Amino acid sequence: MERVCRSLAAMREHVIHLRHGGAYTKARGLTSRLSCAPPRTIRAAKPVMTFPSRFVRLDLAREQYGDRVDRLGVFLSKGDPLADAAVDSLAGFPAGVRQSMVDRALQDGIAAVPDAPEALRALFAQLDHVPFWVDGARLDRGGAAFLRAGLLGGMVLGAYSLVAGYCSPAGNKPLAFSGRLAQDAPRRLAETGRFVQAVSTPGGMHRYGDGFKAMVKVRLVHASVRRMLLRSPRWNSAAWGVPINQYDMSGTALLFSSIVLDGLDKLGFQMTAEERADFMHLWRYGAYVIGVDEELRCTTEAEAKALWDLLSNTQAPPDDDSRALANALLDSGVTAARTPEERVRAERARVVGYALSRHLLGEQFADWLGYPKTPWRYAVRLFQAINERAGSGVARATGLPFARVERGVQYWKFVVDTGLRGVPATFEMPDRV
Repeated sequence: MERVCRSLAAMREHVIHLRHGGAYTKARGLTSRLSCAPPRTIRAAKPVMTFPSRFVRLDLAREQYGDRVDRLGVFLSKGDPLADAAVDSLAGFPAGVRQSMVDRALQDGIAAVPDAPEALRALFAQLDHVPFWVDGARLDRGGAAFLRAGLLGGMVLGAYSLVAGYCSPAGNKPLAFSGRLAQDAPRRLAETGRFVQAVSTPGGMHRYGDGFKAMVKVRLVHASVRRMLLRSPRWNSAAWGVPINQYDMSGTALLFSSIVLDGLDKLGFQMTAEERADFMHLWRYGAYVIGVDEELRCTTEAEAKALWDLLSNTQAPPDDDSRALANALLDSGVTAARTPEERVRAERARVVGYALSRHLLGEQFADWLGYPKTPWRYAVRLFQAINERAGSGVARATGLPFARVERGVQYWKFVVDTGLRGVPATFEMPDRV
């Protein structure tokens, strides 16, 4: 073999010599490149991905979730391109004009708005397209399943879903920047109640339903806030990523879907497997309408749990803004009280609210938020056990669910009417944060 290699090298040198008219000088290193030694494989260096500093504990997360961690991290720098472009195109119009364009498009279709910018038309092209997988009957059944929970659904939203959202020390910054945490908490809670009521009402998430309209308006609110914060010197993109980014938006969709189911479980409320699946279906479509990226829309509870775990394991613990927002929410009844009697009732309810929120969030998050430990937490556990037994007993005896949809409809009407106090929730695009 060695003799063959030497012969090949000699022949190639002779050819080069002839090509240069006999005036041959051996090129340095040429014979070594023409040798029979195996070629070296040069591997390209793997690009190092950089993420906003809020994305933490990555090595530990990669051990459990692999490259899904890095694939999730890119969404910290992604907003909602369609809604962002629409808001940019509307920015030159007076506030009343741009809001009337949106309202008209929602009510009568984008064709009814002849002066609509192309970017707004593009957004409504996406909104008016109903994906094949959407089942209108399942949307209504999913909403009915939540309405059936009545008071328990309200307790979960107020003491668990919203507070869990505040626990994100970077995701809470757009809200914290308003600077009116305590003053705005009662109104914010009432508007959230109206939003959920509209989404859950039969027909609410059909194209011209109130829930669909509310979803679109909230999407444009988010895009407006994103636009303003990106232009603010106070916003730290290197630390927090894009304001109201896809990472945070996906978490918000889970707060209204799988986290609600988890909270109802912790209060002993029982849903059938079909009800749970329909409720997830409702919020999968909700995520589509509100602008969550296709890759982050969860179909099943198992998918939602995996995403929630990954989100939770790549965030820092709650910060001072988390504590301020959570306490403002739980104090909202006291803040909104108009009479001494209302205040006394609200102060009593607040103690129970802290115990309920501790039960739902878990001890660690409750301690991070500075919640007091009261004996009421034992009462909440008893309440859970009673609900579980009552639900099972009624189901066995009658074959009917423990709670009725009609009761839930009445409950949410009372809550929304009381909270809004005659001032409708319009979800209009803001002029300032």
